[in-house]
Amino acid sequence: QVQLVESGGGLVQPGGSLRLSCEVSGSIDSIGDMAWYSQIPGKQRELVARITAGGTAYYADSVKGRFTISRDNAEKMMYLQMNYLKPEDTAVYYCNGDIRSWGMAMTQIYWGQGTEVTVSS
Repeated sequence: QVQLVESGGGLVQPGGSLRLSCEVSGSIDSIGDMAWYSQIPGKQRELVARITAGGTAYYADSVKGRFTISRDNAEKMMYLQMNYLKPEDTAVYYCNGDIRSWGMAMTQIYWGQGTEVTVSS
């Protein structure tokens, strides 16, 4: 069983910073692309940033220059450093990963349970 668990959310003032973490655990053969998504109530999840297994990163235009995605393949961790936060960054943030479990021929997308980020003064 594969699990993704996010942490690091919270309340922060505009202009502040947070670092989100995503820990992957379970019976894992390989981890491909991973990503962070955000979701506001009543709206679809939106891609914030994606990182390949080799470390190439892609960002939504709204976060370029402010957020940095990274991963530690050995520790099965992914991070999102969020700087210069704005009220419009307020959302629940979810991590996902394209993961192959041991004994499985195909990969599967797994999601974490989300961590809430609130940017407010």
